[in-house]
Formats: sequence, structure tokens, C-alpha cells
Amino acid sequence: MDDELIVAAIGAVRVLRLNRSEKLNALNPALLTALSAAFGAIEGDDTVRAVLLTGTGRGFCVGADLTQNQGGGLRDLGASIEQMYNPLVRRIRALDRPVIAAVNGVAAGAGVNLALAADIVLATESASFIQAFVRIGLIPDAGGTWFLPHLIGEARARGLAMTGEAISAQQAVDWGMIWRCLPDEGFAEAAMDFAQGMAARPTQSLAAMKRAFNQAATNTLDAQLDVERDLQRVMGRTPDFIEGVRAFIEKRPAAFTGAPPITR
Repeated sequence: MDDELIVAAIGAVRVLRLNRSEKLNALNPALLTALSAAFGAIEGDDTVRAVLLTGTGRGFCVGADLTQNQGGGLRDLGASIEQMYNPLVRRIRALDRPVIAAVNGVAAGAGVNLALAADIVLATESASFIQAFVRIGLIPDAGGTWFLPHLIGEARARGLAMTGEAISAQQAVDWGMIWRCLPDEGFAEAAMDFAQGMAARPTQSLAAMKRAFNQAATNTLDAQLDVERDLQRVMGRTPDFIEGVRAFIEKRPAAFTGAPPITR
């Protein structure tokens, strides 16, 4: 299982690198299990302040490994989704640290939606995004039917899903599907620099933002105003808030620690 996923700690960044380059990092049970275990380990490790998810080789991830069903026939795909894909997506969204997906090449099927589960998505200029499910008679899973309309609107979501057409990284940026595309040359280094920058930000603040954004998808405005009030009350008691204000007044960079709120 270790060979399916390369895990590295670089400063406060935990790097998770999909490592099935000969299959364009197609997802199989071993890789999904390794990813879930890696995120589980991060949940209990306070030394990790940001996660960088990327792939080896010329692709990020082309979704499920279809070669494992070469015999054809009927399959209970819902079982694998319930047991492997859904828990992983939920774990990524609930993690109280920022997750950056660095899409280093083609992303297709569940590979796209795995990236969209991250908080921030970077991509190479040559990357492409394909909701390929319709090509094999399936629907987008791994959160695809939720992420797409929330990010790019229903018309574009339906178009991408129902046609299976690929879009470029720049088009994904223009549509608001991902954050930024970067030159292919030096992409890995640029993505790491970005992740290290995120790791230096106030961890408690980023975690609270994730909670707020997760609730905003189903809340009314009135309910979301209450969420913001309650979370901001907690943020006002964090050492990072005190440090941020002092740094602003003293006109110096802030040194955030991510320490928990002061309860006394």
C-alpha cells in the first residue's frame, strides 16, 4: 500500500503524492485506503498546518481504475462509493487544516472531484478537467454533482457532466472552478511554496473558515450570520488574533502559531 501513495513531511506541510504514474494515478482500493489513512493520521497530528495533494508523472488522477473490471458484468458501484469515496471526500472537507490540490496534468472522473474536494486547487497550464462518467454510462460521483453546480453554476455543471467534454485549466479558472493555473515549468516548486505560505497563516482562522463555508451551502443568510457571529467570538480569543493585531500596529509580518483559543 505504501507504494500507491508517497507521503512526505516538508516543514509544516504534509505532501500526499498519488503514485500510480503508469496508470495516470487511477484510483484503486489500495490507493484509496492509503489516502484515507494518510488523512486520518493528519487529523491527529498538530505539527501539520497544510496538506498538498498532487500526483506523480504526467497526470493528476484519471478517476477509478477501470482495468479492474475488464470482465465486465454488473457491479454494485454504490458499495465502493459508500465504503471508500464518500468517507474520503468527507474527511478532506472536514479537516481543520487547508488542503491544496496541485493538479499536475489531466484530471478525469473522480480525479476531478477529488481535487475539487480540496480548499484550493492549483493546476498546470497544460492540465485539463474531464467529467468522463457519461462516457461509460455513469454519473459524477465523489461529490461531483454537488461541487460543480456550487462552483460554476447549474448550466455549466450540466454541460460538463452530460457531454463529458474536457476544459482547460485556464477555462476552469475563468469559470471559478479552480483558484489558479501556473506554468508547467517549476509547477511542483510553485505549489510547494504556495502550500508553505498557507501553513504560515493562522490555522484556527482557516479551520473556522472551512466550517463556515461548509455550513453556508445549506444555510439561510440569517442562519449564516449567526454562524459568523459564533465563530468570530471564538476567533477573538485566539493568540493568533492578538498577534495579528500587534503585527499590524507594529508594521511587521505576523508570526502565527495556530494555538487554540484562550478559554479563561
